[in-house]
Amino acid sequence: MARRKHDEHLSLSDALKEFISENKLQKGLDKVEIQDCWKEVMGQGVWSYTDQVQLRDDTLIVRLNSSVLRQELSFGKAKIVKMLNQHLGRDIVKKLILG
Repeated sequence: MARRKHDEHLSLSDALKEFISENKLQKGLDKVEIQDCWKEVMGQGVWSYTDQVQLRDDTLIVRLNSSVLRQELSFGKAKIVKMLNQHLGRDIVKKLILG
């Protein structure tokens, strides 16, 4: 019986993946997921200065309301992109623009 439940779970997962793929919903889901990812990876301190997080294709645009923080983060853009992609489990972000 336990085996059957496990198989049903897998088929539901596969069905959801197929539905997302067929209806081209992955980009929309990525746009929502990246906002949560930014908050989790960068922490509450950075999040409190974040006005907007927007994913356009493979570019993440983050609007910050602190010029000092923007300058500090600009030195570590490559590291931030790497941490975000690791957290997401796939390479979604290729470029980071801080504004």
